[in-house]
Order: sequence, then structure tokens, then C-alpha cells
Amino acid sequence: MKPTLLIPIFDHGDTIAGVVAALAVHELPCLIVDDGSREPTRRVLAEIEARHRFVSLLRRDRNGGRGAALKSGYRKAFARGFTHAIQLDADGQHDASDVPAFVRAIRQDPEALVLGAPRFDASAPRARLYGRQLSRAMVWLTTLSFAVEDPLCGFRGIPLAATCELLRGPSLGDHMEFDPELVIALVRSGVPVCNLPTRVVYAEGGLSHFDLWRDNARLTRVYGRALASLPFELPGALRRAARACRA
Repeated sequence: MKPTLLIPIFDHGDTIAGVVAALAVHELPCLIVDDGSREPTRRVLAEIEARHRFVSLLRRDRNGGRGAALKSGYRKAFARGFTHAIQLDADGQHDASDVPAFVRAIRQDPEALVLGAPRFDASAPRARLYGRQLSRAMVWLTTLSFAVEDPLCGFRGIPLAATCELLRGPSLGDHMEFDPELVIALVRSGVPVCNLPTRVVYAEGGLSHFDLWRDNARLTRVYGRALASLPFELPGALRRAARACRA
């Protein structure tokens, strides 16, 4: 097992240095995917890469969206020989001290998708909490499984071989819809799921790139397509249920 940390970033220049500093203690390589950030963040990232030997930087010329950045990062990490990517956001909302727990979960089941199961404090916006509940219900329905506790959390352990193989197939979304769409696709392909509790905070005044109307429309299309294909997924769901019962 050879994990790497993976951080997609777009213009989070004010927070990324703190995120990287908190990760240094874990002594894992870190790949930062710069999704076409503007010059102030580009300068910060260049300084971070020069200061920290465990950090490498993958630059995308233009902003293509969260999903596009993550796909580039997965492919690059896999090409470099890493087996898993422990993925965090660049805005500081994830608890870097939980990285060892993700490493342990990956070691226990290297084939599993390890999903952060957020434990929110009072900083979490109510609208986000309601949206997560809706997404969770849609993923349960479209996978015919209750395996996934939270399909939106950006703190997760990605099995790169299974994921990169999946990315060779029909295109997954390039924006905020990518996270739950990838979860649905991996579960449907038979990848087991491990849910790992982790603390998530929303900093006051924090920068979010989630567009209420545009990204919710993208999520709606993802769930609509998944529902439309549900009859074709029933045999696979029955096989997964049978394996779970035997286990």
C-alpha cells in the first residue's frame, strides 16, 4: 500500500498553507492540483512547493471544475505508483489529525472506498445539512444500498486502481457533482465502502465555490441519470447483497 495526500485547489490561497502545515507531521507525499488559480494563489503554491519537500504541484492551465481537478490528480497519482489518494479540501474545513485513521482504514481493506462521515458543529449552515440528507437518500436509492453515510464529504480515501479504471468509461462530471457521482459509480461497480467519522467545520467567511443554482442543477441531472439506469443495476445490487449476507 502506497498512499498519497491529494488536495484540489482553486483560489484558496489564504488557507492552503495552514492545511499543508497541519499535514506535514504525517510524513506522506502530498499532491496539490491547482485548478487554474489566479496569480496570488499561484504564488502561494509555488512558495509551499519550494518550502516543503513532501509537496508536489500539478498545475492545470484553466479552471475546469472540482471534478476535472480530481480526475487529473487521481490519474497523476496512479501514474506515479500510488495505490490510494487521501483527499482533503484546501479550505481548512477537514481535520488533518484524522489522516492516520484514513490510513488505518485503507490498510484494513485496501479495496474499499473510505468516506468521511462528517460530524458537524454549530458552524454548519442548515441549508448544507438539509442538502446532504437529500443527497444521501438519493445515493441510497440509486445504489440500492445503505452503505454510504455521506456522499458529499471531500475527506475520503480513494482506491486509485478501481477509480482510474472507472474513469476510462463513460465520462463523470467535471464540477461539484463529481463527488457523489463517483461514489455511486464505485458502489455500483462492487467497491466496498468504509465510513469514517471525522470533524468538519465551516470557517466564518470561508470561500466556497458551490453555486446554489448551477451545481444543484448538476446534482439533479446526476441523480436523474442514476435513477433512469436503476433497472439495469438491479442484478448487480442483488449480487452485492448476497455477498454481504455470506460475509
